Amino acid sequence: MVRIGQRDVIDIAYRNPDRPRLGIEVLAFDVLRRRLKREVARTASRPDFHQLLLVRGGEATMMVDFVPQPCAPGRLLHLRPGQVQRFPADAEGRLAELDAVLVLFTAAFPPRLPQIASLLDGFGPVGWTLPPGDHQVVDRSLTEIAAEYHTLEDRREDTDADLTVALLRQLLGAVLLRLVRLPHPDPAASARAGGEVFRAFQYELERSFATTRSVQRYATRLGYSPRTLTRACQAATGRTAKELIDARAALEAQRLLAHTDLPIAAIGRMLGFSEPANFGKFLTRETGDTPGGFRTRQRTGGTSTCPPPGARGPGRG
Repeated sequence: MVRIGQRDVIDIAYRNPDRPRLGIEVLAFDVLRRRLKREVARTASRPDFHQLLLVRGGEATMMVDFVPQPCAPGRLLHLRPGQVQRFPADAEGRLAELDAVLVLFTAAFPPRLPQIASLLDGFGPVGWTLPPGDHQVVDRSLTEIAAEYHTLEDRREDTDADLTVALLRQLLGAVLLRLVRLPHPDPAASARAGGEVFRAFQYELERSFATTRSVQRYATRLGYSPRTLTRACQAATGRTAKELIDARAALEAQRLLAHTDLPIAAIGRMLGFSEPANFGKFLTRETGDTPGGFRTRQRTGGTSTCPPPGARGPGRG
């Protein structure tokens, strides 16, 4: 991992320090504690790679896209490229003491399995609290990946090393399939299904949230009526299409406010607001916080009390 950019902009680009050409790295949380610079540990960062974190012991809290994520025994987190995270660290930048294993991997490393496509594209849960049986299964799977990863140190022949890398791909694919099979952390959400319409909307939303917040335009692009689109969104999430569109724009606004030095007005324009006042009203409505107030708290290490984007419930769309 490496820091890039200005003082207030910390991007974490994937770089395996031991095996630069390998798209996966397995390490204990203690190794990360020793490696990570304190200035990075105490600041919000935005990695460009996937991270699996399985906690075996200890307790702490991570922030992922401004939402607290507990780290306790039995907890499994999947952090995706582009998500803003803050490691569990004190004011001096000392990481919390966790007994945990980390698997870092690039988007290109796992095998191309259609069943895990939505997980890798960013549409799955961030965290699960695993029951003992599932925790043991995932723990064994990650232990096997770690064992194979560390055998690369002893592989002298290119053929043997290539076979080990191929095996690592398949073992990681198996773990990701297990994640897809896990019950959704939100039982109500797992009981609902948005089907093909909602999945198509998710992909289009990721492409277009910065250019339009019109339900009609999304429906036209996808070939459905606005009513059909909203029904699919409500079936999958309990929220309307308009609420999901606004929530995605608000999340990106928070990421840019926390993660860049761009002027607030420029961020508003990037998200389709011609007037700074309208951008301010939008973010306050969505999150309960002004753009300036949110940025100040992030820069000073304060804790925002606003809910995650879009958490104010129905009635706005």
